[in-house]
Amino acid sequence: MPRLYTDCGSHGEVIRYNRGMKDSYNKLAHLLRTQPAVLMELERKMNSISGQEGVFEDIIRQNDITVDRTLEGLGLTRKDDKKTVRSALMERLAHLDQHLWELLGKPDFSKPAEACAKLCAVVGKVFTPPKGLFIKRELGIEMLEKYPPHNLLEHFGYATVRDLIDKEGFSSVMASLRFTKSESWMHQLFDVAYSSLGPDDFEEREVEHLVLDSKWLGVAEKFMSKKYHNVSHLKEFGIIFIIPLMSDGAGETLRLFTLILHYLHEVPFYASLFRRHLHDKDFPHIFKSLLRGDVPAQPAPNHGRITWRVVQRYLAKDNADDFRLFEPHVNPEADHWWRAEEDLGRLSRILGQDGHGHLSLGWWTGLDFVGELFTDAKTGKEEPVSFDLIDQLMSLVRGPDSQYLYHQQEALWNKIFVEYMGRETMQQLIEENLMSGFILLK
Repeated sequence: MPRLYTDCGSHGEVIRYNRGMKDSYNKLAHLLRTQPAVLMELERKMNSISGQEGVFEDIIRQNDITVDRTLEGLGLTRKDDKKTVRSALMERLAHLDQHLWELLGKPDFSKPAEACAKLCAVVGKVFTPPKGLFIKRELGIEMLEKYPPHNLLEHFGYATVRDLIDKEGFSSVMASLRFTKSESWMHQLFDVAYSSLGPDDFEEREVEHLVLDSKWLGVAEKFMSKKYHNVSHLKEFGIIFIIPLMSDGAGETLRLFTLILHYLHEVPFYASLFRRHLHDKDFPHIFKSLLRGDVPAQPAPNHGRITWRVVQRYLAKDNADDFRLFEPHVNPEADHWWRAEEDLGRLSRILGQDGHGHLSLGWWTGLDFVGELFTDAKTGKEEPVSFDLIDQLMSLVRGPDSQYLYHQQEALWNKIFVEYMGRETMQQLIEENLMSGFILLK
């Protein structure tokens, strides 16, 4: 029997949705962890402003068709249980990872610096980001001279910041601050040095992605207080970097590759926001807010308009029950992943592979928003399974007992908006309204 959902109407009356409502809406609400009432009200309002009808039905239809096609490709049906479906998806993903590793020339992860450099070289063929607006390098050096990274200077035996930069490279030194400096030092740089930034402190330049020299692995191990993600970025300086940690487990090639692609879309996105707000009177405040990924904590405004919250990070990573996740919202992170997955789908052609006799790298394209309910063999309950590449990849890398859903959920919210308004319109409205935190549609 489908879940029973309840919600309060405008005068506090309880509205009940059960089998009398379309089961598909109940399922969609389950996948999004929201109330059917929220979706039905959203559909009514979006239909009124767009002049479109049947959008939700079409999304549900697309989801069902894609689920059936994917299950058929896996040799499964909807009667299979949750564990069987998840295992088959991760097995297919492990196959994809192996195929990608072969296409990339079988990089040797026992030599992580070389292997990562090979990945970066191929990434450059898949997608070249536009130039972005970033803090001037010379200003970055001046900031370090004002707030010297003494532990780095001591570690390498340099007397001055200039010597450190000249010998080790600007980008490598700036990247290392992510894992070598204390929170108090970062507070000085972020909250003090960034508080006086203005238009003359920025310049247009290329986005850079680099693999840190193996010497930095020793630095990371010496100073890191916790396990560090080995792929990260500095939005403000336009740098994407990899710490050459050795890891050759299942999914590692694909994880590195897709993360780099994701950041190659994310960094220019924020550069465009820096450019948009550069001449605003309160630019330093805006700049730091963008770097933090602030999301308004207050309830959505009610001005008689349709409101979509802009959520610029994955709130579910911090709190899976954050109320903001259960209301209509769009997420630029999910859009960066969508673009990265589209890039991945082109890779076979770029590398001259026709797909014959091989697993197509585009197999996962279009699955980002797709999910379905399957029976848990232990509990007998219907529980969601994400078909999203990143959710399944995280489960593969971190172990089958881990289950991720939030990438698919955020992609599905984006999908609803895109089907009504278009993807480019969504990106435009996100950029225009990210600082207010809400898109208000008439």
